[in-house]
Amino acid sequence: MADKSENKGKILYNCYFNRSTEGEQFIQEHVFTMQVSGTLTINDGKKTFVMKEGDFRLSRRNKLAKFVKDMGPAGDFRSISVYLDQELLRKISQEKGFTHIHPSPVTDAVIVLKDNPLYKSYMDSLLVYLQMPPQEQQAIMDLKVREAVLLLLQVNPEVKEMLFDFSEPGKIDLENFMAKNFRFNVSMGRFAYLTGRSLSTFKRDFEKVFHTTPSKWLLDKRLEEAHFQIANKGRTPSDVYLEVGFEDLSHFSYAFKNKYAVNPSALR
Repeated sequence: MADKSENKGKILYNCYFNRSTEGEQFIQEHVFTMQVSGTLTINDGKKTFVMKEGDFRLSRRNKLAKFVKDMGPAGDFRSISVYLDQELLRKISQEKGFTHIHPSPVTDAVIVLKDNPLYKSYMDSLLVYLQMPPQEQQAIMDLKVREAVLLLLQVNPEVKEMLFDFSEPGKIDLENFMAKNFRFNVSMGRFAYLTGRSLSTFKRDFEKVFHTTPSKWLLDKRLEEAHFQIANKGRTPSDVYLEVGFEDLSHFSYAFKNKYAVNPSALR
C-alpha cells in the first residue's frame, strides 16, 4: 500500500507504510500532533524525543529538528497534525488581550504534552470531519484549528508564552550556530533566517567568518563528521549519511570519495 497524506488546509493526516524521514528539517509553524500509530523519533540537536502511539506533542515554530518515522505492530505509521498559523494566533492574542507576552523559557523544538481525554476527543473528532466532502470541510476545519488553540490554553496554559511569541530570530553568532546545526538538511535561506540575516548578508558574513562559501563549508564539515563516525565509531555509510545532512546515499558516497579518494565503505 502506498504512503499518503491527506491535507485539509491547516490539518494534516499522515499515513506511511515504510520507514521514512522528513525532507527539509525546519518547523515553520507551531504544530499540535497526536501520534495515532507507529513511533516518531525527533532530534533537535540537543534532545531526542520518542513519540509513541497515543502521545501528544506541540512542535515549536522556527526550530530545526530531524524526524524518523517507524512503523507500528500493524505495519503502518499514522499521525494527525494541526498547524497553528501566525495569522490565527495573532487574532486570538488580540481577542484575549495578550499584549505583554514574555518570551518562553522553553527552547526545545518539541513540548511533550501529558495525555488528556480532551485532547483525545478533539483528535477523534478531526478524523470524523476528514471524511466529509471537501466542499463542506473548510469552514469547519478553520473552526477546529481555533478550537485547538483554545484547548491547548485550557489544558496546558504554560504554552501561552510560546504560542503568542511573534518575534523573529535576531542576529546571532554565526560560527557558534553553524557548528551546532550543520547536520540539519535545510536550505541556505533557512540558515540565513535563523541567524537573523538576509541571504546576501548571511553569505557575506559567512565568508568573513569561515573564509569560504557556505556550500563548501557545509559539504566539508558534513564529510568530516561522516569520516569520523565511520572510521572511529564503526558506523556504516547508510547509518550516517542522513544523520550528517545528506539526502541521498549515492551523492554522499560520490562526495566522500571525491574528498578522501576512497569509498566510505572501505573505511570499516
